[in-house]
Amino acid sequence: MKFLNWNKTIGWLMMLLVSSCVEPYSPEVLEGPNSYLVVNGFINTNGPTTVQLIRTQNLKDETPPPAEINAIVQIESEEGENYRLWGTGNGNYTSSNLELNPASKYRLYIRTAIGKEYASEYVTVKRTPAIDEITWEPIDDEVQVYVNTHDPNNDTRYYRWEFEETWHYRAAFGTGLKYVNGKIELRDRNDPDIYNCWTSDNSTTIELGTSIRLTQDVISNYKLTAIPYDSEKIAIKYSILVKQYALTREAYAYWETLKKNTENIGTLFDPLPSQLTGNIKSLSDPNEPVIGYVTASTMQQKRIFIGYEELPREWKTFIPRCSIDTMLLAISTPREYFEGGYVMPVYEVYPPEGGGMFPIGYSYATVDCVDCRTRGTNVKPDFWE
Repeated sequence: MKFLNWNKTIGWLMMLLVSSCVEPYSPEVLEGPNSYLVVNGFINTNGPTTVQLIRTQNLKDETPPPAEINAIVQIESEEGENYRLWGTGNGNYTSSNLELNPASKYRLYIRTAIGKEYASEYVTVKRTPAIDEITWEPIDDEVQVYVNTHDPNNDTRYYRWEFEETWHYRAAFGTGLKYVNGKIELRDRNDPDIYNCWTSDNSTTIELGTSIRLTQDVISNYKLTAIPYDSEKIAIKYSILVKQYALTREAYAYWETLKKNTENIGTLFDPLPSQLTGNIKSLSDPNEPVIGYVTASTMQQKRIFIGYEELPREWKTFIPRCSIDTMLLAISTPREYFEGGYVMPVYEVYPPEGGGMFPIGYSYATVDCVDCRTRGTNVKPDFWE
């Protein structure tokens, strides 16, 4: 009887496994006609409340989620007081500044345009402690931004943050020319500034912190965001407005689950999606799922600025990906190049020295490289320093 050489056999198997190609498995995603309500927002007891109502969609859909418009949205207290939120477009509903009683409980009530009713549970009001400090530090070729806060009464323990970034930027090329009615003319002081602009962006990640395992209710140097050293955001001047919210333990658990479901999926070793359990129910159909968790709290916010002169001198600044080309009047006319508005003149091209006083052509670039307003506004924000 012959016996197998197991060492050799195992070696062959290992070689076969290592040398085999592993193809990624992409399971089919179930799709259906269901469109569930999603409620984003919180009840702000010391300022305006903004709530967004949208509908779920299939993963393969490339269009933005459909907005729930023409709904009746209001804040209701257990004592029967009502505060209306008014639609401002794209499924957003906003109230005026509110000064709600912190001793009362409140809920959000929604009635859609087709008459379906939804409501959150009545929730207690959480007092949000002030933000102690927003700091930043250049580390590993990026600017890292941190938030620090504490509650001396040890009552908060659970925190959530959002932030809004605003930065000053310039067009890749400045120009003193403009195209008007078939001709190239000089820009004057009455023409709008197309070189200096500002733009803003809201945070898209879920930022949570807790001090539940600490003896003191302190959050120290929680990292909010990181900006690469060569980003346009910090090429001139950058500002970040941080908003802080106190959460209940249940709300923190909801946001933590949502964070895991939306940010940590992608590999075999990531946690599987968990069932979201919010506090909003359908009053019309108890079996209809609703996504969202409504809380009531005060909001605290703080803003800082970062100028390029504060950054390490060895860092290279942002370099726009723009190029200039040249058109010659002997071959083409300005109308052929600039009539459609896709490109704009940058400067005049003259013949070699002694060759004449009139331009023989114009340099030009695409409009997004010359007019900064294509990506933002030339109106300086009121808060800008």
